[in-house]
Amino acid sequence: MTTRILVTGGAGFIGSHYVRTLLGPRGDGSVRVTVLDSLTYAGNPANLDPIRGDERFAFVHGDICDTPLVDRLIADHDQIVHFAAESHVDRSVLGAAEFVRTNVMGMQTLLAAALRHAPRVFVHISTDEVYGSVDVGASTETDPLRPGSAYAATKASSDLLALSYHHTHGLDIRITRCSNNYGTHQHPEKVIPRFVTTLLSGHRVPLYGDGGNLRNWLHVQDHVDAVELVRKGGSPGEIYNIGGGTELSNKELTALLLDAVGAGWDSVEFVADRKGHDRRYAVDHGKITALLGYRPRRDFRDSLAETVAWYRDHRSWWAPLTGS
Repeated sequence: MTTRILVTGGAGFIGSHYVRTLLGPRGDGSVRVTVLDSLTYAGNPANLDPIRGDERFAFVHGDICDTPLVDRLIADHDQIVHFAAESHVDRSVLGAAEFVRTNVMGMQTLLAAALRHAPRVFVHISTDEVYGSVDVGASTETDPLRPGSAYAATKASSDLLALSYHHTHGLDIRITRCSNNYGTHQHPEKVIPRFVTTLLSGHRVPLYGDGGNLRNWLHVQDHVDAVELVRKGGSPGEIYNIGGGTELSNKELTALLLDAVGAGWDSVEFVADRKGHDRRYAVDHGKITALLGYRPRRDFRDSLAETVAWYRDHRSWWAPLTGS
């Protein structure tokens, strides 16, 4: 039996990895995939080139806030995996309107169409940032939400909207909350590709504050493997944290990146900290491990080296995005 999956934001960093995995040699041969993506600055059609000729793949250029389009697509699909989002915290500090529109109103548009057409599964991809800063320990799925940025607040809002449709209408909503992702094809606004591409271009990189902010790092392939576990084996109304297992301060991460590209600390400029910069994120992924067998499999240092090598070898992919 063929399962028709609508993937929103499937031309972006994580979404395209997910689609390439679904339709690749390690994927599920029983699925057909339609990507819905508005191709904002963070969406890149080239990310889908490896599977563009696959007869199981279709691409629709459109907006998740377009009610008639979303309604028509959801009516023709069995499952939804929702990656589409405005996701860069720095940009949300400068202006939150697009984040509210895409992350909240876009979610409402999808949920309303799902209510009309009842897809069997709706997986919503969220973030560890909804829990806010965690001084010690790690957030569990039952912890309160304390978002510290407009981005995190709109993702928390979309989570709660989705859960309300499960509670009120019985929709099969499954939510994942992931740690910081890294890997190839990530837009150079995010810290790892930003630092790598900037250093490769011979420029200095900005390190916020004292560089002591702590993040947990998750390889994008581990993330999409976890999403597949949730899509196939998760339960309605449940939330699943997806952690990567490697915690580093931004200063420690910077040191690894400097070493990887052969640069020194003279290539780093300490700058004023970002407004409202959360000190530490950490999630406990014991639930998805116990129930679905997830564990992060990629070694961080090896995978980081592979990621840096990819950006070194694919300047033609990122140079137009950075103006280099």
